[in-house]
Amino acid sequence: MSRNQEAVEEHRDTQSLLAVLDAADQLPSATRLRARSYELLSLVPGSTVVDIGCGAGRAVAELAERGIHAVGVDPDPVMLTAARERWAATEFREAGAENLPFADGSVRGYRADKVFHVLREPGRAMAEARRVLAPGGRAVLVGQDWDAIMIDSDDAALTRTIVHARADLLGTPRAGRQYRNLLLDSGFDDVTVEVHTIVFTDPAMLSLLTRLAEPACMSGAVDRDQADEWLIEQRRRAEGGRLFIAIPFFVAAASA
Repeated sequence: MSRNQEAVEEHRDTQSLLAVLDAADQLPSATRLRARSYELLSLVPGSTVVDIGCGAGRAVAELAERGIHAVGVDPDPVMLTAARERWAATEFREAGAENLPFADGSVRGYRADKVFHVLREPGRAMAEARRVLAPGGRAVLVGQDWDAIMIDSDDAALTRTIVHARADLLGTPRAGRQYRNLLLDSGFDDVTVEVHTIVFTDPAMLSLLTRLAEPACMSGAVDRDQADEWLIEQRRRAEGGRLFIAIPFFVAAASA
């Protein structure tokens, strides 16, 4: 494949991911979940809050609308380009969760939404959060447990295989259930955990199912025919208004 072809494929993949994120983010339940995360930050007008793994920047823009100096951080320059195009008035920086471009004790709030499951060493990221937060600052972690995704299907066993196989390819797929202990191990106080389950029935979420099935197939957990048959069934469900995906999201909060 030529470099131009690779660039086209990367662009398509990014646009596909953005479409999935946009469809999910615009659901009323997702909007409420983001609002809850902002509430748990105990926002102080004018203070600095960092949004880790900010992606296309929606949360950064929403925090800025609340009178906060919000800074989006993401290691992916392609996502940051999309964020800057969408929210030109907000601030974004390229960095990973393990090495943040902030001085010790310089921020009032730390928010990481759907980030820790991709990290190989989530403890390092949590220690970095503790470093940049000022005394009394708030940390809020939001994310799903990839082993706990529920999908209605005619073949429950195959669905379990696909879900678990995709989870096992991630850095820390069960990070959601580990949030509380990660925060405690890093010296945070007043740790709380909530669970909010979001139900997806929109056909736009078929892209998410493809992102589960294709890696499971490539890993050898299922064969090509099994993956194709599973996706055909899910498309049929979507066409008939019967698609059903439920994902529990863990929301953990603590004070530095």
